[in-house]
Amino acid sequence: MGATNCPETPRQRMISMMYLVLTALLALNVSKEILDSFLIVNESLIVTNENFTKKVEGTYAQFEKQLLINKAKVLPYYEKAQQAKKLTKELIEYVENCKAEVIAKESGMPVEQCRSIDLREVSARDKYDEGTHYFIGDSQDGSGGKSRELKEKIDAYKTAILNLVDPKYRSMLKLGLDTKGPYKDSDGKQQNWEMHNFYHSILAANVVILNKLIGEAKNAEFDVVNQLLSNVSLEDFKFDKVGAKVVAKSNYVLTGETFEADIFVAAYDTKQTPEIIVGSGVDSNTLVVSGEQMKVEGVGGVGKLKLPAGGPGVKQFGGVIKITGADGTAKAYPFSSEYVVGTPSATISPTKMNVFYIGVDNPVSISVPGASNEQVTATITGGGGTISKVTGNGTYNVKVTTQGECTVNVGARMGATSHSMGSMNFRVKRIPDPVAYVAGVKSGPVPKATLLAAGGVIPKMDGFDFELYPTIVSFTLTMNKAGDLISEYATGGRFTPKMVQMLNSANKGQKVFFEDIKAKMPDGTRSLSSVAIKIN
Repeated sequence: MGATNCPETPRQRMISMMYLVLTALLALNVSKEILDSFLIVNESLIVTNENFTKKVEGTYAQFEKQLLINKAKVLPYYEKAQQAKKLTKELIEYVENCKAEVIAKESGMPVEQCRSIDLREVSARDKYDEGTHYFIGDSQDGSGGKSRELKEKIDAYKTAILNLVDPKYRSMLKLGLDTKGPYKDSDGKQQNWEMHNFYHSILAANVVILNKLIGEAKNAEFDVVNQLLSNVSLEDFKFDKVGAKVVAKSNYVLTGETFEADIFVAAYDTKQTPEIIVGSGVDSNTLVVSGEQMKVEGVGGVGKLKLPAGGPGVKQFGGVIKITGADGTAKAYPFSSEYVVGTPSATISPTKMNVFYIGVDNPVSISVPGASNEQVTATITGGGGTISKVTGNGTYNVKVTTQGECTVNVGARMGATSHSMGSMNFRVKRIPDPVAYVAGVKSGPVPKATLLAAGGVIPKMDGFDFELYPTIVSFTLTMNKAGDLISEYATGGRFTPKMVQMLNSANKGQKVFFEDIKAKMPDGTRSLSSVAIKIN
């Protein structure tokens, strides 16, 4: 496991050099001077291991400090560091037990006594028979002895401790504890890790090799824990400027309501609980908050500010937000902002007139100061009416069915709640009757040619602003002919052929009457006033 492209650390190079020295010594006859060399190397390894222990304990102390500053953020990494500590302790205890057992087997002393004995006090330190049997057993490859079990423990440890680090950072680590080789004997033949390290190795060499493994385990623990500690801030964003920000849900609120805003430091840490003091203002130089002060609860790095709206007008406020830096010291940042308080109001403007008419579309323009058209809602009560939004520019269409009165009610959503913004009453009336025209006049003199050219009766909506075009259903033409009144009935608004004959026979000064005029309207058929024409 782990990457192999990283350069060795100075500690690892020193251990490797010691291991090469030991390998060379094993190839020589074991004299007193060589044994003394093993003792010197062993004592150097013991000192190195003690230094490793102090280094990793210092890293754990840094973890403890960061945990006190920001528990939510550091705790996941701290818990993994504790797992690394537990895994390393278990492996080292196992290696220490192997060391005590092999010393006991070669020296004949009790195992417990051998756990703390100085290698210089062991007379059998140049022996290898019992040690070889202990580590290699009766096998040809070491699988029958303790060395195979030790190798499996080391491999399992490396897998477990490396899995504590995020995969994208594992390439930064070089754990050592290599059991893969390749290894060769003095004749250049391939060997496995077990045979290379423990076959016919004297006790002094075995002890040194085991202490070397302890050192590599401590080094692996230090590198992993140090990487975990750096991960606490490795994922943080880096900013070149930090400042306090106020983000209001709306800078326009109504009397009796609540102004709400988020206050935070830009590039803020969601796992922090900031301390926030708010007043009527703040001196950015001295960080002194003026006016009546209040504390704002900070959750997830953000303070939730709520202020009573008060009376209409511009409201100013300011304060200080304090957060804890990576070094554990508190840092304060000033902020200031303002909002506008207005009274509930709505503008309801009938596009045509202050009356709604039955049977036609009645356009209405509605707006609310401080609210967008999307925030505005409108309802209608009375008059059997309905109201619907026509476009996104505040235009609505009203339809009514019953004469009397109706009320248009306006609301607006401000933040998370809706507010009543006002209402307006309207009269509901029947559409006025159209006026019948013949040859462009309601009554009066008309030349015969003009009358014949008119071709019929035309209804008009005099003084009515809506686009409404009624149609004539029927009418009757009446005139005096040779002392008798004769009449002709027409369906629709056009003169019948018989009416044309009657008008052609009319004399100058003779009166012609258009009566019983019926017109089709949106609410039904209406009877219109008669038209009296004098042939001119």
